[in-house]
Amino acid sequence: MNIPGPTGLPDQEVVERVRSGEKGLYEILMRRYNQTLYRAVRSYLRDGDDVQDAMQEAYVKAYTKLDQFKGDSAFSTWLVRIGINEALQVLRKQRTMHIYTDPGQRAEGLTQLPDTGQMNPEQRTIRDEHRRLLEQAVDRLPDGYRAVYMLREVEEMSVAEVSQVLGITESNVKVRLHRAKIMVKDALLSAHQAGAAFEFGNAHCDALVAAVMARI
Repeated sequence: MNIPGPTGLPDQEVVERVRSGEKGLYEILMRRYNQTLYRAVRSYLRDGDDVQDAMQEAYVKAYTKLDQFKGDSAFSTWLVRIGINEALQVLRKQRTMHIYTDPGQRAEGLTQLPDTGQMNPEQRTIRDEHRRLLEQAVDRLPDGYRAVYMLREVEEMSVAEVSQVLGITESNVKVRLHRAKIMVKDALLSAHQAGAAFEFGNAHCDALVAAVMARI
C-alpha cells in the first residue's frame, strides 16, 4: 500500500489535516508508529491475535478521539497509552472468563527476521537463536518490569516518556529498568542489545493498516 500524501509531515500537522477531513493521511501515523505500538502492547499480551486486535482497537479509538489530542505530549506517547489501556482490557476480559495464557506461549512472527542475503545459513541460525533467547528472557519478566524494558530498551523511549505512558515516577522507571536488565542478563548469562527484537514486519503492518482504514 502506498502512503497517501507527504510522509515527512510533523505528527501535529498530520493530526490537524486528518481532523479537517483528510482521513487517508491517518495511514501515515499508523505506519509511523506501528512498531512502537506493537512493542508496547506486546509487553502485556502474549497471543499474536490478541496483540493485533488490541492494536486495531487502539488505532480506531485514537482516530475517533483525535479532537482530544491537545499536543501536550508526543502523539506516540498518547497513542501508546491508548494501546496499553486496550491491552489491559483484554487481560481483564481474560481474567473474567478465567482464561489464562500459558507463560511459555509465543506470539507468531516474532523471531523471524528478514533475510538480507548478507548472512550465511550458520550466521542466520545463530542470529535467530540469539533473538529467540532474548525474547524468551523478556517474556519472563514480571509485567511491570517487562513494559518498562520494552518501552525503554527496545523501543528507546525516554525515561520521561515511559513515566508518562505507564503513570509511574521517573525514579520508578529507572529502578524497574535496572532490575529488568539484571534479570535479562542473568537469564542470558551475558549482556544483550534488544534493538532488533519484537519487530512488526511489513506484512503485519500492511494488514493492520488496511483493517483500520476499512473501519474508519
